Amino acid sequence: MTAPLALGVAGLGTVGAGFLRLLAEQSEVMARRAGRPIQVVAVSARDRMRDRGTDISAFRWHDDPVALAADPAVAVVVELIGGADGVAKTVCETAIANGKPVVTANKALLAIHGADLAKRAEAAKVPLYFEAAVAGGVPIVKALREGLAGNSFRRVFGILNGTSNYILTQMQESGRDFQSVLDEAQGLGYAEADPSFDIDGVDAAHKLAILTSLAFNCPVDFSAVHVEGIRHVSALDIAFARELGYRIKLLAITQATANGIAQRVHPCMIDAESPIAHVDGVFNAVVAEGNFVDRTMFVGRGAGAGPTASAVAADIVDLAAARQAPPFGVPASKFGRFEAAPMDRHRGPYYVRLMVYDRPGVIADIAAVLRDERISIESLIQRGRAAPGQAVPVVMITHETEEAAMVKALEKIGHLATVCERPRMIRIEGL
Repeated sequence: MTAPLALGVAGLGTVGAGFLRLLAEQSEVMARRAGRPIQVVAVSARDRMRDRGTDISAFRWHDDPVALAADPAVAVVVELIGGADGVAKTVCETAIANGKPVVTANKALLAIHGADLAKRAEAAKVPLYFEAAVAGGVPIVKALREGLAGNSFRRVFGILNGTSNYILTQMQESGRDFQSVLDEAQGLGYAEADPSFDIDGVDAAHKLAILTSLAFNCPVDFSAVHVEGIRHVSALDIAFARELGYRIKLLAITQATANGIAQRVHPCMIDAESPIAHVDGVFNAVVAEGNFVDRTMFVGRGAGAGPTASAVAADIVDLAAARQAPPFGVPASKFGRFEAAPMDRHRGPYYVRLMVYDRPGVIADIAAVLRDERISIESLIQRGRAAPGQAVPVVMITHETEEAAMVKALEKIGHLATVCERPRMIRIEGL
């Protein structure tokens, strides 16, 4: 019988404990698919005595996860600590330096240091796998790297953060405003006590940087991602979107353009009838557009113990079966040149909401600014008169225009005496 594949698991939080439970329950299934048994021999975490819902007494314990990575009894290191730097990075580097394959769910680490880790793994001739780092249980990494390897990609986009998607879904369904729904999401455990990474778009941007490298065979470059969150999306915007036939989603989009590769995360208005508009709650979705496959869509749970552990297990089975591919689809030495498309060159239609005092000439003043920036209006909604001193919303949908002109125009409009709040802009995406 082939010797078992010996795993060392660094990090026993939600995902780590979930993986141990999965392996205990699915060991026979995984062994059949891998062609050999798979077993954990060592673990490391902060608190040895914490109840994790699974028995860890049979595993060698390491107080120091770096020592686990160097343990001769460990053949594969599973890094589930998290964080872009610090001990998680050292664990992966130590494992690779000791000739051990690494499986990680750490999107922040890969977004910042993915290219360097890929080069180290390539030099050491060991695999680096990270299916669990993007979209949890949705197998998009393998799909882009292997299943769709015969395609050149035009665009990859999707909903990559379940917390933000849950909040926007609840705002859509209940009519409540952002803060009320965020408070509820925190109470239900869907949002962290500090939700900034999720609602400010950073988590989705980490994942998008990884998808960009996979799709376009270029180095991972998180610094090139344009990032906006959903804090400014109001119940009023949700209501106007519905009236106009749209839904608002936080999308992550990577796309080849004439100006380079665009990477952007921000709220979008999308046609309410498009398939991705109906991906609600904590679910994730990724759409890949290739020149031969056309369009494929992957939907599933993007986080949580079970889905993420499932993705970790998929990588472990590949390693046990000796199925190996370059981490980002091509060897790091073959990465193409990365040209980042400037966000101010983005072109598209825009939704703009203004809160204005209802005085004579207000629309004329706004129109004059737009005229000077060569922005034309497709449609305009102006609500009825308000009491003196109260503001009313004015909503505009523009024709396709350049981002730089739009930003400049809104800066000028925001300084008009009749405009009482900062103008709100949401990009409209044709998907």
